[in-house]
Amino acid sequence: MERWDERDTGVLRLPSGRLVRGRGLRHPLAPGAPSPSYGIYLLGRQPPAVEWESRWLRWPDFRLPADHAAARAVLTEAWERAAGERVELACGGGRGRTGTALACLAVLDGVPAGEAVAYVRRHYDRHAVETPWQRRYVRRFGAAAGSGAAGAEA
Repeated sequence: MERWDERDTGVLRLPSGRLVRGRGLRHPLAPGAPSPSYGIYLLGRQPPAVEWESRWLRWPDFRLPADHAAARAVLTEAWERAAGERVELACGGGRGRTGTALACLAVLDGVPAGEAVAYVRRHYDRHAVETPWQRRYVRRFGAAAGSGAAGAEA
């Protein structure tokens, strides 16, 4: 079981105890920082290749995912894998798209959609989720989730 160290930069603990790392790709990792076992890259164009398993989710800067159904599937997989793997979500700066994706994971983990942005801002980055449409996306993500993945596990 590969897990993040909760004290590492960018690591967010979800209420279930799952740990995920958010980061900005424009900021290089510190020397010796652990690599993810699975990464999701939220970018408008295809990211460079990495040494670990990864997925690219087309998501232009300051916008929303190009394919909402694909985004839900990819984020749900990330939430599931975070139970036992080092999952990383990253965009260019690590705040807007990454924060939005982390808030969606929080919703999947049982945080009410109306509170998920505040949760991520409190526990990850106070500037996370940068635009009104990103905040609305998180609320709608929660509405579409119904009881959510966390409820399905209970």
